[in-house]
Amino acid sequence: MITNFVRTFLSSFEPLRERNFAIYLSGQAVSLIGTWLQATAQGWVVWELSNSEAALGIVAAFAALPLLLLGPFAGAIADRFDRRKLLVLTQASAMCLAFILAFLVQTKLVQLWHVYGLALALGVVTALDFPTQQAFLGDLSGMQQVRKAVNLNAMVLQVSRIVGPAFAGFVIAQVGTATSFWLNGVSFLPVIASLLVVRSHQVRHHSKNHPLTDFASALRFVRTQPRLQDLLILVVLVTFFGLSVLNIMPAVASVVLGGNAQALGFLLAASGAGALASVIFVLPYVQTTRRTGLVLASAVIWMGFWILIFSQLRALPLAMGAILLYSVGAPAVIATSLGLAQLMAPADMRARIVSLVVMVSFGLQPVSSLYVGYVAEWLGVTMAVLLNGIMLISGGILILVLRPELRVWSAGARVPLSSESSAAENAALSVPASVTQE
Repeated sequence: MITNFVRTFLSSFEPLRERNFAIYLSGQAVSLIGTWLQATAQGWVVWELSNSEAALGIVAAFAALPLLLLGPFAGAIADRFDRRKLLVLTQASAMCLAFILAFLVQTKLVQLWHVYGLALALGVVTALDFPTQQAFLGDLSGMQQVRKAVNLNAMVLQVSRIVGPAFAGFVIAQVGTATSFWLNGVSFLPVIASLLVVRSHQVRHHSKNHPLTDFASALRFVRTQPRLQDLLILVVLVTFFGLSVLNIMPAVASVVLGGNAQALGFLLAASGAGALASVIFVLPYVQTTRRTGLVLASAVIWMGFWILIFSQLRALPLAMGAILLYSVGAPAVIATSLGLAQLMAPADMRARIVSLVVMVSFGLQPVSSLYVGYVAEWLGVTMAVLLNGIMLISGGILILVLRPELRVWSAGARVPLSSESSAAENAALSVPASVTQE
């Protein structure tokens, strides 16, 4: 058993043999640390300016709203145009926004509405960046390795979640929040440099249809894929009731645990450690299990259980332990769903399907952020966390009861779409099926 685990674990690094993928992931690793630096510092700035749990929810809502509203357009754009060039544009734009926020904080001109506006602008950039970046992983690694490539990207993300918040807590305490934003801006340079040198293999979708028409074709495709629908439901549960807890973590650190910015950094770092453990130990198992659906639904229930425990803790070390265990579930569901969604999609529809996953999950965060922020303000932080745990457990149990096929579904048993079936699907949807290799 141990030998099989070691073999499976080592095989998860196979995409790194592709030079272009390895170069890009190296740049991405540096950039993601900066991203978590900014995310942690931004939450603390909002808390200092407002001392309001609702304000934390509002800024998170502004950051995520474009994912919902612009998702149909972003997916179509990422399928039609050169994804490498699009990513250079999004990364450069995000870098400029980080420098603007750094300047405002450094000069003490920052106001709450500045943070709201910049969060909204970054959300617009992210709406295009997210589906483009996920599909670009497959362009670099090839579809045979796309699930492993997505998992490696998730592994880098989780490492950055450990390093970034902990480093942010130290930076904020020692030299102030502005430095975190300056460092994030600089961190975009390595990933931009990597994008300028790598070469990718993209199947581009050529269409004269309106982007919404192309997105409608992706919706009709999803209607024919019940297991893809199940994946979407599971991701919605995780992001709406699971990840939304992180939006009020500054309030948890301050009000419930009586801590400061460093306590916030420790909590977020513990969350990152749990997610990293998930990527290393759980994701390889999920890829080889014969009961993919059962394992993913169980991960949702697992998250709900540990959120319930977390809501009752008042000591920082114990809270860190609970948040670590809770965070094991999210990457198992999200990374697996993103990888399987690309495998289930026709080659020239991958970005649109990923965009749909982003819309119905992360795009719902404006609603979930406002929900958790106002519940925390009205009923208290503890009750908000407690309710989210109950909803996760209930949702995980319900989907297993109402969708019995999910309990026995194995992702490995899926028959991949052939190029002929992709062409047939396009023809049925009145979408030109011409593609080019790049």
